[in-house]
Amino acid sequence: MAGYVTLPLRLPAEQISQKRVWRQKSFELKKNFPIILILISLSLIGIIYIQVNWITTMVENKREELYHKLGDATHDVGAELIEYKEKISSASPGLGNAGFNWQRTEPFPQQFRRPMTLAERFTAEEISGKLRTALNTRGLREANFDFCISSESAAPGQLTSSVEIKSPNFLKAFEDTVHNLSAFCPLLAPSGGDLGGLVPLETLIVILPSYEDVVMKDMRLKIIGVIFFTLVIIAAFYMTVSTLLRQKKLSEIKNDFINNMTHEFKTPLATISLAVDALRNEKVANDRVKSAYFSGIIKEENKRMNRQVETILQAALFDRQELQLNLQPIHVHAVIQRALENFQLQLQEKQGKSILQLNAKEDLIATDEVHFTNLISNLIDNAVKYSNDGLVIRINTANTAKTLVLRIEDNGIGMSKETQRRIFEKFYRAHTGNLHNVKGFGLGLSYVKTVVGAHHGKIRVDSTVGKGTAFIIELPLLG
Repeated sequence: MAGYVTLPLRLPAEQISQKRVWRQKSFELKKNFPIILILISLSLIGIIYIQVNWITTMVENKREELYHKLGDATHDVGAELIEYKEKISSASPGLGNAGFNWQRTEPFPQQFRRPMTLAERFTAEEISGKLRTALNTRGLREANFDFCISSESAAPGQLTSSVEIKSPNFLKAFEDTVHNLSAFCPLLAPSGGDLGGLVPLETLIVILPSYEDVVMKDMRLKIIGVIFFTLVIIAAFYMTVSTLLRQKKLSEIKNDFINNMTHEFKTPLATISLAVDALRNEKVANDRVKSAYFSGIIKEENKRMNRQVETILQAALFDRQELQLNLQPIHVHAVIQRALENFQLQLQEKQGKSILQLNAKEDLIATDEVHFTNLISNLIDNAVKYSNDGLVIRINTANTAKTLVLRIEDNGIGMSKETQRRIFEKFYRAHTGNLHNVKGFGLGLSYVKTVVGAHHGKIRVDSTVGKGTAFIIELPLLG
């Protein structure tokens, strides 16, 4: 037969071209991804920087605006008080309007000739009312304030002794120059007249306590808006990067899948091609035994390809979550023993053995026998594929209060931490360089996880590179 098996397999030109185009797109995505990430990061940093500077500038402008509003309101009240002082000054020449008798020869006492000060003329409530009205007019309707009217007649630097009228918390607010904003308005005595020099210089002081709170209160909606839209931009950035990473990951997975599929289909196609060439030979065509042999090869390889296509179609079915289970009471131990019998030849090739430790006293669960058998077979097949000679597969079962715990362990090549995190992903296979000695599409463990999830169970993997792998499955007991 050696003379017949001489034709190499060649993939169609269109398929080769498609593979090259896909690899080129995958390469471009890998090459451009860091550049895209850097550009998006710089854009995000720039936007955040501009937003922060804009907020800082707005806050500074609001502080300046608040200072001017406070100053304007203080001067409004100060102008009104100064106008009052001018009125009482103009009514004081010779004190004739004061009702005093100037025909007396003795000089009039100095203290009785002094006009009334503002503190003597107005109460604290009246001054507070005037300030409230002025602040409301200037747009500071809800702002708290403290005030005082001080006199120059007190000793220099001694504000306490110079205060003529004040609000209850003024002295405390006056001491805190960090958090409070102050405005001063000198209430100048009118010049001229007999009593001009007798009127003391008074000053109106208005303090806005915790003025930063006033600024922030006024800026609250704008700052919240800026923060909200900045978070939206960050979220969009995160989603963009996540999408790019998923696309990059999907590109790698699809690339691996195409390579795996090519190698999986190449062997049966090559075998079928060689068998067809052999059947065309006259010697084989005239020999019924040989014709039946090669026809059987074609049929078996055709079945193999059908199984592979069916596996891919099942993956698409699981993607739509259309897995239908025919649940029946099944003894797990019996399924394990039947599944293991089908791998005796593979174990002999690996010079391996299996050890059963079926210690669970209760092994009856509600399961679909076909899917559960495939689940066990996939895990055993996975242990056989990723192992060297001298393979030992250890299967044991145990019970907890409400579950059956199944552990399938091998002494194979093991897995890295990265592989363990991704082992149940569809189409994912552990990288082995350019070697394709392990056949498959990377769907087996994804199928296993889907079946376990459909049975409301849990699965986890514990593996060490070079020492082996263990899959632990927990399934609810029947009843």
